[in-house]
Amino acid sequence: MKSIVEKAMSQWGFDGANCRLVAARENRVYRIEKDGITYALRLHRQGYCSDAELRCELQWMNAVSAGGLDVPAPITSTAGKMLHVIDGVAVDVLSWLEGEPLGKTGVPLKVNNRTATFHAIGREMARLHTISDAWTLPEGFTRRRWDRDGLLGEIPIWDRVWDNPTLSTEDRELFLHMRAVAKSELTARKADLDFGLIHADLVRENVLIHEDKVQIIDFDDSGFGFRLFDVATTLLRNQTEPDYATLKQSLLTGYQSVRNLDLASLDLFAVLRALTYVGWIMSRMNEEGSQERNARFVSTARSLTEAYLNRQAAWV
Repeated sequence: MKSIVEKAMSQWGFDGANCRLVAARENRVYRIEKDGITYALRLHRQGYCSDAELRCELQWMNAVSAGGLDVPAPITSTAGKMLHVIDGVAVDVLSWLEGEPLGKTGVPLKVNNRTATFHAIGREMARLHTISDAWTLPEGFTRRRWDRDGLLGEIPIWDRVWDNPTLSTEDRELFLHMRAVAKSELTARKADLDFGLIHADLVRENVLIHEDKVQIIDFDDSGFGFRLFDVATTLLRNQTEPDYATLKQSLLTGYQSVRNLDLASLDLFAVLRALTYVGWIMSRMNEEGSQERNARFVSTARSLTEAYLNRQAAWV
């Protein structure tokens, strides 16, 4: 990776700049300091997005930044490109955003002005959706689709949940039943569901707080999807907080202060979001801590699925 980083720094005119690795999760992210300005240099994980999808991601981020949202903005190289492929690895550079993550998954939330913060997160999410709808997509724009097939089809974006090898027979049958119910309900409600470009991963780690500003980072999983899926993603990772009901209402109020959203199917998308993680973990079973995460994902998906199906049965 050192050779790729050196070549990338040369492509962006960063020769001699300070460079240090700050994140090595899905992508490798380096902090670059040059002439008093800080940048984020990203080496993208191979095989997750095509080069075309990455270019479209950067185009979208550029439009969102120009629209006034606090997101990292792409920085063009000396050749005028937002993306270079160096030794088979896609590389880009973004503006650096100061701030601290809202929190860490699985750790009790420690943030001041909790209700105001979640109101602001909802507001910024709605602004993201509104700016995206007003943007004219460039010709050939392509990103993944968190639609009915992307969530429930034969080849979902994040693997076939029902094939997770750790599932009991009962859990597999439960999730397959939920899949059938959800496919039917999404088909029936399609006309009523707000659909467009979404972030798709607004978890705590991807929300930066700087002074009074809420900033959104990491558009790796972004694409076309249901707006309720974005809302459900943020809420799901905070449902164990003691004041979750208040945080949920604050986020929804913040969202609807900018943009109308029919919340009738929110519980359904909470289940769908939980199920995606049961598929996501399948290709990461050999990573440290994966067994514990998998058990947590399955437990959460089971609980939400059973509660949802019980409510539906009671309603019927």
